[in-house]
Amino acid sequence: MARTDERFRRAYNRLLDICSTMAIGDELPAETALADKMEVSRTIVRTALQKLDSDNLIRWEGRTKTLIRKPQAEHRLVPAESSLSTEELEHRFFEWILRFDVPAGTSLNVAQLSRQFGVPVHNLQEFLAGLSRLGLVERRPRGGWSLLGFTSEFAVELSEFRMVLELNAVRQLLTLPPEHEIWKKLKALKREHEDLKSVLEERYHDFSLLDEKFHSAVNSVVRNRFVLEAQKLIKLIFNYHYMWDKRDELERNAAAIEEHLEWIDAMLDKDSARSEAAALKHLRRSKETLLQSLRVHKFA
Repeated sequence: MARTDERFRRAYNRLLDICSTMAIGDELPAETALADKMEVSRTIVRTALQKLDSDNLIRWEGRTKTLIRKPQAEHRLVPAESSLSTEELEHRFFEWILRFDVPAGTSLNVAQLSRQFGVPVHNLQEFLAGLSRLGLVERRPRGGWSLLGFTSEFAVELSEFRMVLELNAVRQLLTLPPEHEIWKKLKALKREHEDLKSVLEERYHDFSLLDEKFHSAVNSVVRNRFVLEAQKLIKLIFNYHYMWDKRDELERNAAAIEEHLEWIDAMLDKDSARSEAAALKHLRRSKETLLQSLRVHKFA
């Protein structure tokens, strides 16, 4: 399979995911916005939109594309078996949990998920086995897999360890020279936060992906194999945890955006005291949010 075909298949399936979160009659975002969100070229976006139109999932009138039918499993394009990395599978799996609020205790249909994510069954089985070592899923006695919750003690320990790692990352970041790429990333992230803040009431679900992008950027300045492994688990829990209490999601995300902006400004000013204070403020609130989520779902 040509690499361009693989990119198109992934982009088209990503576009189906976006459509699945919309209501019938909603207008799709502009092509430029979709290209940025999907991280592909406008050419690929336009080709994917043309397929949506030909499959009678959208109505295309001039620049307006309106959703007229919800995508179904049969609309998805299955990539070649070797085309999906572990990181991409991880991203799709946890985004699925996040977007569709899959609750703890849900049985996982491996055959269905392998078709949905475009990976062979054995690859998905290996991925789930890895998650089981982190205590996020478990194999059922009679076969198959289930999603799990975790204890408040686990959450507290992980939160405290997260603070240690991210404060260390902040200290290293502030020593980097002006030409280092992190400063451009932080300026771009500031703009993204401000853009999302301006339309938050309609797009507050998008904050989780921006939150992951921000924390990943801060942590990227640390080059340590043990830290990287710990950060993977932290990302899975804090950025994709499937038991978030959704009752105040808009308000919580609005507060988190303000905390991120305060933190970013302090780092751009290279003010170590303000940077560490802003980081601690945000990380402590994230800890309390996680614990509240567990209490709501009776895991505390």
